[in-house]
Amino acid sequence: MKQIKKILVANRGEIAIRVMKTAKKMGIKTVAVYSAADRNALHVKYADEAVCIGEAASSQSYLLGDKIIEVCLSLGVDAVHPGYGFLSENAAFAEACEKNNIIFIGPKSKAIEMMGSKLAAKEAVKAYNIPMVPGTEEAITDIEEAKKIATTIGFPILIKASAGGGGKGMRVVEKEADFVSQMNRAISEAVSAFGDGSVFIEKYVTKPRHIEIQIMADSHGNVLYVFERECSIQRRHQKVVEEAPSCILTPEKRKEMGEAAVKVARACDYLGAGTVEFLMDDQLNFYFLEMNTRLQVEHPVSEMISGLDLVELQIRVARGEALPMQQDDLKITGHAMELRVYAEDTLNDFLPNVGFLSTYKLPEGDGIRVDNGIEQGMDVPIYYDPMLSKLVTYGKTREEAIELMIKAIADYHIEGVATTLPFGKFVMEHEAFRSGDFDTGFVKAFYDADKLKSALETEADIAALIALRQYVEDKKIVRLPNLENR
Repeated sequence: MKQIKKILVANRGEIAIRVMKTAKKMGIKTVAVYSAADRNALHVKYADEAVCIGEAASSQSYLLGDKIIEVCLSLGVDAVHPGYGFLSENAAFAEACEKNNIIFIGPKSKAIEMMGSKLAAKEAVKAYNIPMVPGTEEAITDIEEAKKIATTIGFPILIKASAGGGGKGMRVVEKEADFVSQMNRAISEAVSAFGDGSVFIEKYVTKPRHIEIQIMADSHGNVLYVFERECSIQRRHQKVVEEAPSCILTPEKRKEMGEAAVKVARACDYLGAGTVEFLMDDQLNFYFLEMNTRLQVEHPVSEMISGLDLVELQIRVARGEALPMQQDDLKITGHAMELRVYAEDTLNDFLPNVGFLSTYKLPEGDGIRVDNGIEQGMDVPIYYDPMLSKLVTYGKTREEAIELMIKAIADYHIEGVATTLPFGKFVMEHEAFRSGDFDTGFVKAFYDADKLKSALETEADIAALIALRQYVEDKKIVRLPNLENR
């Protein structure tokens, strides 16, 4: 078994702290890296050692793989945990770690490279008879040829960057007349974001659910699935609310999807934690979408319903240990909800809203978990993803988890920046969400920023009236003794 006595966490914010907490629990020392903008960040204070690796921009700090490896070698670091984002799915960085005898806590570089290309991923899993959405077999840049293919598949279609992620280089085209302009935009965005303009085209599944399966694999041939997460509440093709388990899966469908995800992992000789993503139509047919070769943002909901610490399992697998459980040992207990608390103005198209946190108080209580990366008195920097924390609630039932989330949102006090907290409350209280009758078009179908703004203003007015009434009542109480003493 390999020794891991010191881990460098090549990330920042809440995920860096999340990884460090488990490392410390396991008796492992931690090293933080940080940019000039993050000098006073919480993850820097939490680590045993911390090293500044560059300027504020991520391209001059958190994305400098060579610099991070230099730090590892100088401080005697045994392993690197990349978190998610930044270098977590960078095959070249994983390979560089391997070459320098530094354990990369994640899959091998070959698996990252294979699953990093959506087309290569589809090719890899094709032999396993896993359902695929109809579409192109190869990347394409020829617009006229692409138009012919799109017409054959039938509109609506989806254009997706081959090297894409996070909703970038992705366009839904409803009708043929819009195809050329949308194709040009998708290619341009893909080149800008990934340096690769190749895209592929697939049939757009109407009213799809986004359901993903958490998998964990060791180096002894064991691959397990830790059930599913429902991730259909999205804006700009990016998740905001996640839950586990999904309220629409039967035990039979859960097993079918889990076993399909295990096949995908075996197709690339996977190691560690990963997520296989599927689209599901309204008939519960599911289609392979992609594999994310890292820990997911939404991993806490899987931990809550399974009782597992996925980061601990990542570290144990990286040390060469076999997974300590079999598939039949895993059971779903209860229900978990997660809201990504972004510094975004939900009343203005979810645009980032950075600034000074004059008030920042976390909710507390049984069934409430906050994976947090910031504190009161700090500035939310403009250079990185605007996620402040992940608010997670757990209950015996889905209804209980929803109600606790509404309470936790009310008890989460943030002033200085706009956040997704009001949006989270809107989702939790909406009948479509509560009934389970929703899909990835939830925001487009139901979310009205003007109505939410009006509701917030009404709530503020009511709160002001209650405060005024209480003030008047208090004044009466204060006056009574004076009257009696006369």
